[in-house]
Amino acid sequence: MSSTAPINEQFRLAARPVGMPKPSDWQRTTEPLRALQDGEITVKALYLSLDPAMRGWMNEGKSYIRPVAIGEVMRAGGVGVVVASKAPGFAVGDYVSGGIGVQRYWTGAAGDKTAGFFKIDPTLAPLTTWLNTLGMPGMTGYFGLLEVGLPKAGETVVVSGAAGAVGMVVGQVAKQKGCRVVGIAGGKDKCDFVVRELGFDACIDYKGGSVKDGLKEHCPNGVDVYFDNVGGEILDAVLTRINLKARIVICGAISQYNNTTAVKGPANYLSLLVNRARMEGIVVFDYAAKYHLGVAEMGKWIREGTFKSVEDVVEGIETFPEALLMLFEGKNFGKLVLKVADA
Repeated sequence: MSSTAPINEQFRLAARPVGMPKPSDWQRTTEPLRALQDGEITVKALYLSLDPAMRGWMNEGKSYIRPVAIGEVMRAGGVGVVVASKAPGFAVGDYVSGGIGVQRYWTGAAGDKTAGFFKIDPTLAPLTTWLNTLGMPGMTGYFGLLEVGLPKAGETVVVSGAAGAVGMVVGQVAKQKGCRVVGIAGGKDKCDFVVRELGFDACIDYKGGSVKDGLKEHCPNGVDVYFDNVGGEILDAVLTRINLKARIVICGAISQYNNTTAVKGPANYLSLLVNRARMEGIVVFDYAAKYHLGVAEMGKWIREGTFKSVEDVVEGIETFPEALLMLFEGKNFGKLVLKVADA
């Protein structure tokens, strides 16, 4: 770093949103970077991951992770480059991934467990892929499907949010494991993409017709595994088609995140009883000790050309409030990533 300390620009949570986040829920701040202490590093953010889970982190209340505090830099994963180091194991120029937050620079202890920085290899895959298939969305889809969904070759796997970051991983992993895969997505373009480009067997356009009718057509033998990213009415529709001993993986419920009323629970949950089925949640952090296994297998598929990682990159940290809303308006195509700086 130069002798003149760079200015850090940050987005802090100013208020807890009611419904969709609005501009007044954010405070944009600046401050000079401080000098490093022993054991610390400074990471320059290059790309930040924008994820549906961020909306839940903005709410107060008990969850799998503490809420972002008012006045705190908004939590976000990212990839960056080490620009200053007083920590063994990290050198200036190292590329890393971890909890950078929505800011231009992160400074702190290299071993900070909350940030969880680890070095990444930009020659193995593009930096944005480390926020997608080889990052948190990829690990969520990989371990959620394989360890909770337990798919077997020949079974039918249905995944909602199929053109999103997690959904496209789930579908491709299921195909690699010999399953029939049916996606659910919003719009003809997204459905065409997951079938033609990602190799899904079929995709149901929930904006263009009845999900129930689509499931009858494309899952004539029922559903063995359902990976749910959306909740609400689509979850209800799939529950009417599950098979004996089906597994339902609850990853997210994006249709419910900005509700101003109570979250809509599953109306057809008795189908779990009738079919002796199981519904279980997936939180990716539970599998942190195994991430290297997911990276190794999916990295191999990417190198072989049998697995695609698609990122939708938005330029500029200043666009963060508007870019985040793309997730809830269905405007992103693939993993939504915010570019902060050139590598």
